[in-house]
Amino acid sequence: MEKDKQTRVRVDPTRSAVPLSAWAEEWLERRVIGEATRSNYEGFVRNHLVPSLGRKPLAGLARRDFERFVQDIYRGGAGLAASTVNDRMVMVAAIMEAAVVDKRITENPARGIRISRRDVVAVDEDAVPTPAEVDLIAAHIAPQFRLAVYLQSGTGQRPSEALAFSTECRRTGFVRVRWQVSAKAHHEDCQTPFVPLKHRLEKEYRDIPTALFVEQEIDAHLRSWKPVPVAFAGQKGKRIRLETFFAPRQPGAGVTPSIASYGYQFKKACLLVGLVDLDGKAKYTPRSLRHFFASTAMANGVPIHEVSRWLGHRSVKTTVDIYGHLLPGAWERCREVLQRSMRPVPPDVTSLPSEEASSSAGNRAV
Repeated sequence: MEKDKQTRVRVDPTRSAVPLSAWAEEWLERRVIGEATRSNYEGFVRNHLVPSLGRKPLAGLARRDFERFVQDIYRGGAGLAASTVNDRMVMVAAIMEAAVVDKRITENPARGIRISRRDVVAVDEDAVPTPAEVDLIAAHIAPQFRLAVYLQSGTGQRPSEALAFSTECRRTGFVRVRWQVSAKAHHEDCQTPFVPLKHRLEKEYRDIPTALFVEQEIDAHLRSWKPVPVAFAGQKGKRIRLETFFAPRQPGAGVTPSIASYGYQFKKACLLVGLVDLDGKAKYTPRSLRHFFASTAMANGVPIHEVSRWLGHRSVKTTVDIYGHLLPGAWERCREVLQRSMRPVPPDVTSLPSEEASSSAGNRAV
């Protein structure tokens, strides 16, 4: 209090007694942000921030509260990547900074709180299905989602990207990924079912090579379901039209499939074929197919920087942190290279002429 008086900082105690939940809601209402961003922010506040810290008054929040909060949601089974947690903590810091500007608190306790790169959790080897298990899931999932399974396992797409697959994605020998389904695509009144890729602008895309089996699965899908035209407004209001693979087949048949509906069918397929953990829950999730793509490619010598680009990671460091340990082949190659360098194997004496072989043997004896 004495320090505040000296620096002429005046904070009304009644204004700082507002709960974080109420202040966060007010802050979100004043933001002018895109639909997808608002949905992500609201979901994080509702599902994580409010249950953990929502009841505390602004003045009662300390830095250690946010440090503990970050570690809890990252390691507590929330399923959020480190990059996602860090991105959301930028929002939380902005919420608290607004309270400072509004003279409700004197300092921002959430400023700079983030998951350190050294804390990133590598993917568990048990979370990566085998090729046979991928085929098993594809064979028992709802038929309309079979292609999504192979788009993920064969090209490493995120679930939201696979569900946005359209005719314009298919190229000769590769696929061009440009869109992902919106978090609100399954709502009847959604005007923007497709949004730009994660960490990308509307015109940006990434190309991923396709194996023959992926091409065959696309052809098989088209024999059963024809693409459906979907028109929507882009971020700048321009009308865009896509011939989508996973849109409703006919009027009244529903809306664009959500990640949740795909996830439900995926879980159902795992349970049906017995791919369960010790608790009887589905052993894999759609994200496991992305792990399959990355680990299979790198374990067979595909450069990690190429895999990182195909996955759409913002930095190759993310790829190394998550998948770097799944390279057993690299260990053996390292052993062989160093052994050949330090202790090269002598030429096979049996391949030498008899006189040279005798001379070599005598030299070695000496």
